[in-house]
Amino acid sequence: MASERTPTPQSSSRQSSSLSSSPMSTRMQTLQVDSVQRWMEDLRHMTEVECMCVLQAKPIGVDEDSHQGELIVTSGIGAGDHVARNNLQTLLRRALVVSTELGKMFQRLEKGRWQRVHSTAVRANCHVRSLVHEYSAARSTPPEMQKYEKSLLEKCMELTNITERCLHTDDEFFLKSMREAIHEILTDVSDSFSNMIDMALANEIRVLIKQIESSDCVQTIGSAISNLLSLTQDGPQLCSIIAKEGAVVALFKICRQDRFRDLYAHALRTVASICCVEEGINQLDKVDGILCLADILTDESSVEAARAEAAAVVAQITSPHHTSTQHLASFLESMHDIVTALIKLCESASCGEVFLLASAALANITFFDSMACEILLQLNAIHILLQACKDRQRVDTPYSKDQVVTILANLSVLESCASEVLQEQGIERLLLLLGEKPSSSNPSEVAACERVQQKAAVTLARLSRDPDVAQTAIQLKAVPRLIELCRSPTERNNSDSVLVACLAALRRLAAGCPDSIEAADHHQLIKPRLVDSFLLCSNMEESFV
Repeated sequence: MASERTPTPQSSSRQSSSLSSSPMSTRMQTLQVDSVQRWMEDLRHMTEVECMCVLQAKPIGVDEDSHQGELIVTSGIGAGDHVARNNLQTLLRRALVVSTELGKMFQRLEKGRWQRVHSTAVRANCHVRSLVHEYSAARSTPPEMQKYEKSLLEKCMELTNITERCLHTDDEFFLKSMREAIHEILTDVSDSFSNMIDMALANEIRVLIKQIESSDCVQTIGSAISNLLSLTQDGPQLCSIIAKEGAVVALFKICRQDRFRDLYAHALRTVASICCVEEGINQLDKVDGILCLADILTDESSVEAARAEAAAVVAQITSPHHTSTQHLASFLESMHDIVTALIKLCESASCGEVFLLASAALANITFFDSMACEILLQLNAIHILLQACKDRQRVDTPYSKDQVVTILANLSVLESCASEVLQEQGIERLLLLLGEKPSSSNPSEVAACERVQQKAAVTLARLSRDPDVAQTAIQLKAVPRLIELCRSPTERNNSDSVLVACLAALRRLAAGCPDSIEAADHHQLIKPRLVDSFLLCSNMEESFV
């Protein structure tokens, strides 16, 4: 929303000079401008419903400084290729405004601010009626949605009337009883509005899916897919609606037709976004989507962009965050082909984004099946990943390094992994990863660096079961670096998980080579129980002022 206080426009330097000499004049002019600005903002909301119906097709200029979520009265929903986009954007925009107004009503009702409760009710009523009228004029409203519309409009009018009654009395007992009644009606309005919007969005989504399924025009299908992809960015609730309406099924139909090869990447990116919810993954499983992904990944004629987006879908459906694992049964049947294709994609990736998607998919796969780790070792994955770390064109961010070290950590549980890591000078790389630092204060980047440090220490601890690895690590001065991470909170970004991992790695090295650690460090970091060493290190440099 635009700020209520705007800079005072000045027509000339002379005017500026005269105003600056008089603080009162400046204050008065500011107040005048603010009042006009506020009146113009309120005018957009405080309109008669009948007037809005008459002016439906006559736009009022858009305030460029307004917040995206604020309603600006615009022309009716247009025609042509952008009809669906306009419908969806209008629905989402107005839904946000109505939801905001209803939220304000709840807050003001609790505070007993009756004048504002009523004015907010009037605005909400106006918005809802405008939305219903505009949407009905643009689309044939489904019967079940008409039922919600009628009920919602009646409740909005009831809400307006009952809040108006509260303006004309000071009877506390009456106002208390009205507060409870208004709260109940307001809850009903919120629920009815939410259901109506879900139905309207589902209706619009069905239109888009129909375009994808029935059109032979690449441009039309691409536009519909773009609109679906845009919708997925508005949160899991919309992704669930999109999945339930059959979008995943329609998109995989596109990905199974050679004539639409140019749309594969676009369609798969949308599938990956939808599969952030369980409904999307279930739909993918029902249409054998994993087989389609395997075909695209293993098809050498597929462009890199399509294979990268297929890798993104694999990364999404194998994410450890999903509670359901039913779909992974069918994944295992194609796992060898998929893992092979993904490590090849890591090796040939032309940019950091492609490498990130492929390595993220591999990292997730190595979590749920040890067979994947064995396949990767057979495919020379350690060499490929460690070589990629030397190539800044492929591994250029902490996020990519996080995926690489995750794979190495999961591979390190296999005994045969140690010799390959040594051969590829992997211990040197792990020590470099222990020094990973964020280039900015961005929280996600800081968290990624912490994960890199933690997993590098975990990998080092696991590999150090092999005496040759332990000896090499000590020769490369791993012990001083681990001690530094334990003792200096700033070196580990104050991360407790990094501290625990470093203590574990240090104790593993000390077990094989006790002489590598000085007596004082041994007394504090090795000899006590792990929890005692942790408490000692986590309290270092802590201020008690």
